[in-house]
Amino acid sequence: MSKRPAPLFLARETYRERRTMDAARLLPIMGAVLLVFLLPLIRSDTVSGSEALQRANSSGTVLFLFAAWIILIAIAAGLSVRLRRIDEAAMDAQEASAENRTGAE
Repeated sequence: MSKRPAPLFLARETYRERRTMDAARLLPIMGAVLLVFLLPLIRSDTVSGSEALQRANSSGTVLFLFAAWIILIAIAAGLSVRLRRIDEAAMDAQEASAENRTGAE
């Protein structure tokens, strides 16, 4: 019978770094989905109804826009801090590697 292949092992930190970079790439798409697809759903009630209802829905729409904007900014700030740490760790590893190479010569 055939032997079972060894399971693929991914280093935990490398996996987290890649998922953080994926999240940073998907953030603008999430923002576009919020605006393009959800905003018309919120605005659909303002077509018919009284003027007071339209005004209330307009203020709700503006609140939705600002809340989504603030949340996207907060997520981007968190991701940028994490990505900066990843970049600094990579730079430190490159510098250590370069020092080891020059020290061995």
